[in-house]
Amino acid sequence: MDKQKSRIAMIGGGSWATALVKILTDNNQPVTWWIRNQSTIDYIKQFSHNPNYLSSVNLNLELIDLSNDLNETLEKCDQIILAVPAAFLKSTLALAEYKNFEHKIFISAIKGIVPEDNLIVGEFLHKNYLMPFENLLILSGPCHAEEVALEKLSYLTIACQDVNKATAFAQTLANRYIKTSVIDDIYGTEYSAVLK
Repeated sequence: MDKQKSRIAMIGGGSWATALVKILTDNNQPVTWWIRNQSTIDYIKQFSHNPNYLSSVNLNLELIDLSNDLNETLEKCDQIILAVPAAFLKSTLALAEYKNFEHKIFISAIKGIVPEDNLIVGEFLHKNYLMPFENLLILSGPCHAEEVALEKLSYLTIACQDVNKATAFAQTLANRYIKTSVIDDIYGTEYSAVLK
């Protein structure tokens, strides 16, 4: 795979991360996929599916660059999708060098509150990494990873204060089984997901 083409990073190895990787690669979008556990990476490379989550989904390895080096992953991509549980976001990002957050677009696919800080993800990134709100996108449902894996018609909402960035990312995700809508209300989108 030509690693230079990979502009989107997926951070996380769970069911939602796996489903999003499927969407992106179904759309012929290369992905650099960070997974903490090297044995999971080795398994995916050998068998083309995640052994722990959505294991029935075959993954297109020609479009996936797997890594357990977070800084390397962040360096080579300018759009970063965060899909780790909210409880582990702080410890995951602590592995990264601060410079790797500059001039990037971060997409939060996380539902929940960062426990130690009692903040939604957008506020956490803004406060701790000086992330400009116009570079922060919120990716939310209504849909479920299992339904996406089965290619059932699903819907995603992309929120950003910069609607043009939200629209561009929505186009990256949209396909025959994913319909997208765009909104500028990042707070309402995040809090709605938390309350759900």
